[in-house]
Amino acid sequence: MLIYILKSTACLALFYMFYKLFLEHENMHFFKRFYLIGMLFMSFLIPLITITTYGDVLESAPVNYVSSKVESRNDSMFLDMLPQVLLFIYFVGFVLFASRFINNLISLVSRIKGNEHFSKQFYVNVLLEQQVSPHTFFKYIFLNKASFESNTIPREVLLHEQSHAAQRHSIDIVLVEIIQIIFWFNPLIYLVKSSIKLNHEFLADQAVLSKGIPLSHYQKTLLLFSTTKASPILANSINYSLIKKRFTIMKTKTSKNKILFRSLWVLPLVAILVFSFSTKQEISGDETSTSVLLDKDGASKAEIKEYNKLAKFYNEMDPSKMVIKQSDVERLHYLYDLMTLSQRKKVEPFPSFPPAPPAPPAPPKPVKVVKGVNDKAANIPPAPPAPPVSPKPVKVIKGVNDKAANIPPPPPKSKKNKL
Repeated sequence: MLIYILKSTACLALFYMFYKLFLEHENMHFFKRFYLIGMLFMSFLIPLITITTYGDVLESAPVNYVSSKVESRNDSMFLDMLPQVLLFIYFVGFVLFASRFINNLISLVSRIKGNEHFSKQFYVNVLLEQQVSPHTFFKYIFLNKASFESNTIPREVLLHEQSHAAQRHSIDIVLVEIIQIIFWFNPLIYLVKSSIKLNHEFLADQAVLSKGIPLSHYQKTLLLFSTTKASPILANSINYSLIKKRFTIMKTKTSKNKILFRSLWVLPLVAILVFSFSTKQEISGDETSTSVLLDKDGASKAEIKEYNKLAKFYNEMDPSKMVIKQSDVERLHYLYDLMTLSQRKKVEPFPSFPPAPPAPPAPPKPVKVVKGVNDKAANIPPAPPAPPVSPKPVKVIKGVNDKAANIPPPPPKSKKNKL
């Protein structure tokens, strides 16, 4: 956060310096109005821009570890409490400036409702009992009732305030006040707000002089009606401290070519600030993911609709009764890979599919066994044992050793035959 604040402050300082040097004293008030508002928003947006570059894989440099002294317990406690202290101070300032803004807004609204007012063309005159310098808030012009009814307010002053109302200068002031509430700690915001109000006076003066009012007569009128009293913060009023600059600008004439040339200078300034203060991100070749590359295009509306339909179908299915089609799974993966990161956050979550069952083992191929080859080395199972072969009948010859021939002896003769 601290780096962001420093970058945005540096951008705003360079934008404002360019304005003070090259734009403020030129008669190009309409362009300056949008430049002043635009530079506020650009200063806070430029540090948020990320420039991504893709490069080759680089070897990481060795890390040198440097020994340091152990911090004391008091220093450690102070560093731990510092973020909370700063956050508390910021919150107090935020509440104070927000309260001031709301009180000023309520005060202006109560003035409108509590006093006589009447509409005329695009503006509304609000007549106040107290002595006030003419000032404007949006379409409401606040005037002293006695001076207005006695016609002692010059026509030039009324035209000046009507120009503020017609050009809606209060929109710029309200925007700056809101930015000031958020970044109340940034002193450059106050300088920018002062320059915006001064440029509003330049625009109103230019509108009055375009009506044919003589310059010298108008300047004398401004001196008579200028005041050093504080006016409402949210209103435009004639201020004596700004009269000298306004008189100088009234006499300044800027050619159209010079206005165009000065306006074009803003483009290289913006380019330099974007290059200098944006966030740089370098992605090496092995870190490049398909999601980053596909962020350029993304999936079409029809493809997102098709993905949501398929994903919702499988997300709502009972896991115990889930029947998955391989073609659907492949299609879901294809559509999901097409999407950008922002698209993936808005679509249905990718279904959680159970793992596929393992494929059955392939039957072993028949192997020709060659006698004399080591079957174990060839990972061939041993052949089953051959069935026993019945012995062939052997012819017994008397006198030969029957035991050596493994022939059982003949059975003994029975005694009945002897008798």
